[in-house]
Amino acid sequence: MTDKTVLQNKHLDHLEAESIYIIREVIAECHNPALLFSGGKDSVVLLALVKKAFAIPNRQIALPLPLVHIDTGHNYPEVITFRDETVAKLNARLVVGKVEDSIAKGTVVLRKPTDSRNAAQAVTLLETIEEHQFDALLGGARRDEEKARAKERIFSFRDEFGQWDPKNQRPELWSLYNTKHHQGESMRVFPISNWTELDIWQYIARENLALPSIYYAHEREVVEKDGLLIPVTPLTPIPTGYASQVRSVRFRTVGDISCTCPVPSVAITPQQIIAETALAEVSERSATRLDDKTSTSAMEMRKKQGYF
Repeated sequence: MTDKTVLQNKHLDHLEAESIYIIREVIAECHNPALLFSGGKDSVVLLALVKKAFAIPNRQIALPLPLVHIDTGHNYPEVITFRDETVAKLNARLVVGKVEDSIAKGTVVLRKPTDSRNAAQAVTLLETIEEHQFDALLGGARRDEEKARAKERIFSFRDEFGQWDPKNQRPELWSLYNTKHHQGESMRVFPISNWTELDIWQYIARENLALPSIYYAHEREVVEKDGLLIPVTPLTPIPTGYASQVRSVRFRTVGDISCTCPVPSVAITPQQIIAETALAEVSERSATRLDDKTSTSAMEMRKKQGYF
């Protein structure tokens, strides 16, 4: 084992220990916590950390908290298949909040059926929290993804309306976390806040974690527009005046089909993706998410309204 590998493992061990400490704090201090699990790479790492925190091997043993997925209905099928297979293997309880249900009852209104449902997840999330009375949700957000997330605390408190106030956050000195909250308030807790995209992939490689296939290079029909590769799907047809092409691509992040784009890549192993990630000059959200390009404060505005 090289000195570089030893240092890398020490770094990952430190991040892992910090995350496990946070996870155990949530389970110990909160009455009804849950884990946000979409099947994406960050939620896969977070689930692996939860299993380690309570020494749960990959077999039929109940997790100490349910998994929650806020389903836009516009997901890549490979990710939903992976989500369901993971839940089945763990015999876990899965709670699915559907944006489609929010649309049906009128709490979410879209201008047209093909609009991105990504921002609408905030409404469905708050409805799911209220229905199941969750007081804390563990999520896989990281500070290196986007500037609004960079200034958010690990324990992010939301008021009785589910809203986040960036100017009213509690100090987190010396890894001491205040979990007290009033009736109706809740928390989003981000145990991997201090991880980077590179850390995530190095951990996936070290722990041999399975992921949806679209995280690795594959052939896909795309349209190059505004510096992004927009996948051609029934929800995202070829724009007028543009031509499609088949490219070798992979997804750095996954979400609503209408706003998540792949990047050019031939990487088919975690090690190859680690090499690509080490050279990346922009975060995965900046490089692939259409919804974050609507304004410079798009993410912060969504978070104030109750987004993850």
